[in-house]
Amino acid sequence: MLHHTFSCIIVDDNEIDRLTALAHARQYPTLDVVGVFESATEALACLRDRPVDVLLLDVDMPGLSGLELRAKLMQVPVCVFITAYADYAADSFAVDAFDYLLKPIRADRFSHTMSRIKQFFELKRKAQLFDLSLGADTIFIKDGHRQIKLNLHEVIYLEGLKDYTRIVTTTQPYTVLSSIGNLLQSQPFQSFLRIHRSYAVQRHYIDRIDTQQVHVHNFTLPIGRNYRAVFRQDLHD
Repeated sequence: MLHHTFSCIIVDDNEIDRLTALAHARQYPTLDVVGVFESATEALACLRDRPVDVLLLDVDMPGLSGLELRAKLMQVPVCVFITAYADYAADSFAVDAFDYLLKPIRADRFSHTMSRIKQFFELKRKAQLFDLSLGADTIFIKDGHRQIKLNLHEVIYLEGLKDYTRIVTTTQPYTVLSSIGNLLQSQPFQSFLRIHRSYAVQRHYIDRIDTQQVHVHNFTLPIGRNYRAVFRQDLHD
């Protein structure tokens, strides 16, 4: 199996904290640490011509803070803040923090973050491959008395409502007279992933997966306890 690596930098003005973060990062062969910096300004100068996949940033640093550095590097897919202060959490997610770790770093917590990062990039890779296979596949559905031509790749998720199913697309939702179970057995929707008795999602819209929730596009959907194991297995198929 091909193992993908993710380039990473560490930025922290405290030498002990830098070395600690580096020691944790080196436990994971998939994480390729390409730079360790004691200031955000130094890191920014180095990254202008060298894009990376992952930022491990302290928040409270003299000069340019970790939050300000992240704001200048929003194109980097994953940013994990590592800080001694819980107060910055809300601000960190305003700049699309992937995770927020409190010092001192716990090995189990760092491991959890690494698992999520690996999963994120694997999903992203599969989504890119999946996008290549997307054609102009369309179906016709009956929404009330109207026949609607629907582009399948625009469908974000399905929501079962007893005998009806709500089909949520990137533009608007539609409701069809069919149970979600019957819909998922039909050819057009067989690639959807069932995450709950009432929900199924399209793989390439998945942004993030938490323990009990899936974030798709601008929606947060629950993962049913009875579907959790199968859903995670389907993600890796």
